[in-house]
Amino acid sequence: MDVLAGSVERVTFHSAETGFCVLKVHARGKRDLVPVVGHAPAIAAGEWMTASGRWTTDREHGLQFRAETLQVTPPTGIEGIERYLASGQMRGIGPMMAKRIVAAFGEAVFEIIEAEPSRLTEVEGIGKTRAARIVKGWAEQKAVREIMIFLHAHGVGTARATRIFRTYGHDALKVMAEDPYRLARDISGIGFRTADAIAIRLGLAREAPQRLAAGISYALQKAMDEGHCGLPVEALVRSAAELLDVGPDLVRCAAALALREGREVVADTLAGEPCLFLKGLHGAERAMAARLLDRAAGSPPWPSIDLALARPWVEAKTGKALSASQAEAVGLALSKKLCVLTGGPGVGKTSTLDAILRILTAKGVRVLLAAPTGRAAKRMAEQTGLEARTIHRLLEIDPRHGGFQRYEANPLDADLVVIDETSMVDVPLMHALLKAVPERAALILVGDVDQLPSVGPGQVLADVIASGRVPVARLTEIFRQAAESRIVTNAHRVNTGRLPEAPARGADSDFHIVTIDEPEAGLDTLVELVARRIPRRFGLDPARDIQVLTPMIRGTMGSRNLNHRLQAVLNPDPPALVERFGWRFAPGDRVMETRNDYDRDVFNGDLGTVAALDLAEEALSVDFDGRLVVYPFAELDTLVPAFATTIHKAQGSEYPAVVIPLVTQARTMLARNLLYTGLTRGRRLVVLVGQPRAIRMAVQAGSVRRRWTKLREWLEAG
Repeated sequence: MDVLAGSVERVTFHSAETGFCVLKVHARGKRDLVPVVGHAPAIAAGEWMTASGRWTTDREHGLQFRAETLQVTPPTGIEGIERYLASGQMRGIGPMMAKRIVAAFGEAVFEIIEAEPSRLTEVEGIGKTRAARIVKGWAEQKAVREIMIFLHAHGVGTARATRIFRTYGHDALKVMAEDPYRLARDISGIGFRTADAIAIRLGLAREAPQRLAAGISYALQKAMDEGHCGLPVEALVRSAAELLDVGPDLVRCAAALALREGREVVADTLAGEPCLFLKGLHGAERAMAARLLDRAAGSPPWPSIDLALARPWVEAKTGKALSASQAEAVGLALSKKLCVLTGGPGVGKTSTLDAILRILTAKGVRVLLAAPTGRAAKRMAEQTGLEARTIHRLLEIDPRHGGFQRYEANPLDADLVVIDETSMVDVPLMHALLKAVPERAALILVGDVDQLPSVGPGQVLADVIASGRVPVARLTEIFRQAAESRIVTNAHRVNTGRLPEAPARGADSDFHIVTIDEPEAGLDTLVELVARRIPRRFGLDPARDIQVLTPMIRGTMGSRNLNHRLQAVLNPDPPALVERFGWRFAPGDRVMETRNDYDRDVFNGDLGTVAALDLAEEALSVDFDGRLVVYPFAELDTLVPAFATTIHKAQGSEYPAVVIPLVTQARTMLARNLLYTGLTRGRRLVVLVGQPRAIRMAVQAGSVRRRWTKLREWLEAG
């Protein structure tokens, strides 16, 4: 990195909210004023600035210095001190008062404010009240500088340091001194390792109980990110000991202490094995089981419906005859207060649900429809002709507190709630949903249980079905029209452990296999397919219609590398761009949100397109299905390019065309339900680009690894 030092001549722009600033600086060794772009919680003309960063050339503004870290100190010269006092940063001082103070005290101004503040009243126009205001303003500025210097010394860049300051204000040093691990819990973009490094630099011993407890909590949190609700004790001990670089016995002692305190961790068994759970998840699974069992034992809120009369009526309305298994599923849904409707592609889940909803809405039943993602909700609305929302919007997010406004005391107003793509719904979201469904209402859970489980913790749909305590309609018959699709037939082949079949060479088909030998050569083949061959043959737009879905993040065929390559080819020369957190963002880029952001009303897995960049305001606008959402540049760490994404992140979405790379590099990720989920994302075209051995490995591997969840046991025992 380059280093630049000088006095701030002018603050062209400063955002108090994000800390982003544009400065003009008299830099040491430079004749002209240098434009500097960076982040600082507070900055004023006259201050001395030291920055480390990179020289860049902006298309509109020319040569700039982009600061990764930016430290400021009070000015020392008379002229700089006067400009600083007059800048508005020091409350109670304007330009005229600044002249008087400097005339009275010269370069000793700041020493007087700190050591002899009562002397400020010697200056004409300064009484006791104004003097107190000046002293308070100086103390605040000093605290900000101390916090920033402290954070820089501990390897935290200015953008994140500003976020820390915004989160904790002047308590930042106190918070970090008392519990540095709060940073990892409270602030996105700061992980456990960063917080741990700060804790150790602050003098916390490696074996300190506070550090060990934080490590156990983080190891459980990490397990939750991998889908578990708890972990066997020995697996947790190994994970935490490796993370903390301490002996397993120390971790066992810390775990025992955490259990005694009972604030975050609870003990229970899974399949007879001792496990530890995060308290919230353990309680959520138990409460969910109780609510599901209560509902399953009840009767629906509508009068009894005679299927023999309803069936011919709905068949005449839709123009579609129900198969025997569909009619059975409709009968089940009409007679139960809780049921599950499951099945793979082409088996008529949509037409079955449509028949159920037509019959019930004709009877005056008030229905609410929802799905986990915006795309899945949109598809549900198109298929049923009824309004459908995301579960988060159905439950009415409370952005200030991060929870929902619909719960037991303020339930949803409905006789029936239908949730689609339930395989994607994790434990916390299902727990919130079940609390909001009124006691009198019926609930139908729709989804393909053979797909991947949710990205978040749990495997709700699989556990509910496996328990045998909830009525389930499983559709298995593939309809004739669907059977003509190689996508559908190959998805079912994979799901039953058989290799997918490629069409004859040159034949028209919606499914193709392109064989590759090595990932490196295969990468060029994949880019060529996406950018040229598929658009030319099928008339698809490569940036809008074709989605690359990969098993992994890292590696030659991982989403990270694929995004860099595809971005360079599909959006090669954008009118403007910004680089943040290791990614380039430009208008036209497809992007994905990777966290739940209640303030912006966007959620993990939501796909959008960069609509515009405002370099002056340092903000980026993303179009999420027709809704513009603004991200300051400093908060782009939750966005990633999405020309390629993982199959896990594609759940609940469908695309006109899907390209799936499968290579042996991804052997730890290869699984049957992963490939099955990828195949069922494509509507018009699916192309497998893979090594034959990798395809075999995926089909023969069975499902992804076991998830440690308790819901099934709670249901079975209920």
